[in-house]
Amino acid sequence: MSFLHAVIWMDHHTAHVIEFDRENMRERHLRAHAHPTRQHRSTVRTEHEFFAEVCDAVAGLDSILLTGAHKIQADLRHFIEKHRPALAPRISGWEIVDHPTSAQLVALARHRQHQAAMGLATGP
Repeated sequence: MSFLHAVIWMDHHTAHVIEFDRENMRERHLRAHAHPTRQHRSTVRTEHEFFAEVCDAVAGLDSILLTGAHKIQADLRHFIEKHRPALAPRISGWEIVDHPTSAQLVALARHRQHQAAMGLATGP
């Protein structure tokens, strides 16, 4: 089954990816793997691998709504601008939300799509 849309809720440890169309949806959970570099005791490599995995999970979809806390959104936005610029035009928005249910996420994404169709959305 091929889906057209996705909504993602994420923090720096997990990403809850929901792909959906008019009738169906599929949920996946992605987890960051901790392996900081010895040299700098940095988690940048881990974070970039996690962000790349999230981007790969939604690479073929038409519209993507990204949700979560402000900090993760800023970090992911920077990663996408620098490493995955082709994904940026398919991002329908960035919403700050705190641990919604799957149904709430899909409803938010559908509402955002409806706003865009009516010309009410102002963009990401």
